[in-house]
Amino acid sequence: MAWDAVRVKDLGDVPLPEASDNEKSVERISDFYRKIAAAGTRPVSIGGDHGITGAIVQAIAGEGSPLTGGKKAALLHFDAHTDAYDGLVHWLGSKKSAANWAAYLVKQGNVDASRSVQFGMRGNPRGPNWLQRSYELGYDVVTMKRYREIGAAETIKLIQERVGDAPLYITFDLDCLDPSVAPGVSNPEAGVCGFNIDQVVEVLRAMRGFNVIGGDVVCLMPTRDLPSQVTAMVAAAVMHEMVALIADRIRS
Repeated sequence: MAWDAVRVKDLGDVPLPEASDNEKSVERISDFYRKIAAAGTRPVSIGGDHGITGAIVQAIAGEGSPLTGGKKAALLHFDAHTDAYDGLVHWLGSKKSAANWAAYLVKQGNVDASRSVQFGMRGNPRGPNWLQRSYELGYDVVTMKRYREIGAAETIKLIQERVGDAPLYITFDLDCLDPSVAPGVSNPEAGVCGFNIDQVVEVLRAMRGFNVIGGDVVCLMPTRDLPSQVTAMVAAAVMHEMVALIADRIRS
C-alpha cells in the first residue's frame, strides 16, 4: 500500500481569509504550496474549482522549483473543458481563474505544453474553433471523440511518449466523467457521454514509473451529490491512484 511505502499526511485546508477576493486567494494558495515544494513533498489536493490548479502549479513547477529541478512541468489534464480561455479579460471578475489557468501556466513558464495532453474534452456548447487556443499554446488534445476513434492503448502510448522524462503534474476535473458516474460536479456535461471510472483509472495507472510531482481532483460539489455520496467516493478513488503513483515512484 502507498501508506506503507511513504509518509502520507493530511495538511488541512489552505486558509483563505479574503475568500471573496479571487486574486488574493490564488496567491494564498501559491504561498502555501511553495512551502510544501520547499520541503520536497509532492502534494495531492482536492478542490474547489479548477482555479486551484493554476495556483498550485505556479508554486511548484518551473524556475526555482525543487520538485521539478527548475524545469517546466508536463501536464496531464483530465477535463470536459480546455480551461484555456484566455481571450477573456476576466471570468466573473477573476483574472486568474478556472477558465484560463491552462493558458497562463504556459505563458508564465510553469507548464511545457509541448509535453502535455488535455484529455476528455467534450460537450455541445462549442464554437467551430473551440480547441484552437489549446493547439496555439502547444497542447495535444484527445477529445472524447478522438479517444473513441483511436482507443485506450493508442491514447496511453501518445501520452507516455509526449510526457517522457518530464516532471508530471496530473489534474483531474471530475466533469470528465459521465454524469451518471459523477453527478456532483460544478459544470456537468450531460449532452455527450463522458468517461467511466475504469477508463480513467486505466490511463492513470499507465503513468506508473513517471516522475509525478503532484496532482489534484477538482470541481467536487457535495451539495449536488447523491445521498450515497458516489461522486465523493469517486474523487477519493482517483486521489488514491495519484498517491499510489507518487509512492511507487519514490519507493523504486
